[in-house]
Amino acid sequence: MRTIEMNPKYEHLRSFISQLPGRMDAEGTYLYGGRRNLIKMFEAPDGTRLNVKRYKKPVFPSNIIYSTGIRKPKGRRAFTYPSILLAKGIQTPEAVAYIEDRHLGLLQHSWFISIQCPYAHLLYEMGDATEDVYAPIAKALAAYAAHMHDNEVLHLDFSPGNILWDVDHQNTADGKQKYHFSIVDINRMRFGAVSMEDGCRSFARLWGPKHFIELLVREYASLRKFDVEAAERVTMAERRRFWAHYQKKREMEFKLEL
Repeated sequence: MRTIEMNPKYEHLRSFISQLPGRMDAEGTYLYGGRRNLIKMFEAPDGTRLNVKRYKKPVFPSNIIYSTGIRKPKGRRAFTYPSILLAKGIQTPEAVAYIEDRHLGLLQHSWFISIQCPYAHLLYEMGDATEDVYAPIAKALAAYAAHMHDNEVLHLDFSPGNILWDVDHQNTADGKQKYHFSIVDINRMRFGAVSMEDGCRSFARLWGPKHFIELLVREYASLRKFDVEAAERVTMAERRRFWAHYQKKREMEFKLEL
């Protein structure tokens, strides 16, 4: 059995949305395809650009956990969370629809459809960026993260592929570029007070020169009224731990400074 839940704002796209599961493999613009999920971009009849993410059928025991309501399926969480974040002034693509297939009550494939984020950059670019490029981005990202954490939202996968950014070229009258950020892949979130330790540890997965991380965490600590030196110690210790483990499994995609 297939069910479709729509954001009322996009109810006019229901007919088009209902066709997407059958068109996913052969059509659409490929964005990402991993072992678990497939992401493509489609353009709706009214010109709306949609990001369509298909979640793989969960295997036992996750299948039971998601199907019985012990935990909400990833796609449903991804559909529910954007309205919470947007209400708090935290940029993330607006949810359009959630589709799920079930057989004998057990969850099969599911799809999350959102507005395609227009931002042109991912944070992967910080891997080999120079200081004149990464310094203002580090400070702007720190402000975005501080706002998010002050509003009791913690992204549990705050990594380069999940942070999109762009420059506002329309509002640079003061000579300073204004950066905008948007987070994606938000099915893994935690809502509640975010401590210094949790906030700082969330930066461990970020790419880029060591100084980029130092600038980021120092600005973040200053904005949240934390002890700057303590915040830096927590961040760098977690960063060393994370990347030491990462290097054992994969080849580094950027020059790591520990």
